[in-house]
Amino acid sequence: MLRNAVPRDRAGPCGQPGCAASLRPWQTRLQVISLDLARKLHDAGLEWLPKEGDRFVIPDRELEERVFSISEMTVDVHDVPTGRLISFNGAVEWALDSIMESDVIWLPSEAQLRDRLGLAFRALEAADGGFTCRAEIGEELRSFEAAEPADAYAMALLDLLQQPESHLRLMLGDV
Repeated sequence: MLRNAVPRDRAGPCGQPGCAASLRPWQTRLQVISLDLARKLHDAGLEWLPKEGDRFVIPDRELEERVFSISEMTVDVHDVPTGRLISFNGAVEWALDSIMESDVIWLPSEAQLRDRLGLAFRALEAADGGFTCRAEIGEELRSFEAAEPADAYAMALLDLLQQPESHLRLMLGDV
């Protein structure tokens, strides 16, 4: 479904910051990280298997301000020999029928970022005016501070992705 970005709201339905992990899939908060941070994760090799509800932007086509969402009704994904093709169905107002996954930037949710940290994740704590994510990167416990939980998770994941052998560890789920 094509949607505009939803304003950030730290508190989920439970009224507590960072409670996205306790939500059902259809209740997941719409908070997404910045395009700059998402681009850094993309460039660092963060893998994306598009599924319904995932959000993305189309950079370099004057569409960076629009946040799109995968939906079986209007935006779906097809595997083709050259990769994954994201198709826009019934969007006659757009001069874009489809685009390759490699040409878009995924905006992972807070819950998806935390999930990708896997066993490296240690804690998320409220800090003065923001949040601190603690993650074990290599043999070291590191802290990542940001105004929003998703940004703190993303900074930790970016650091993890930049470590030697991290891609293999992430693929095996051994982080």
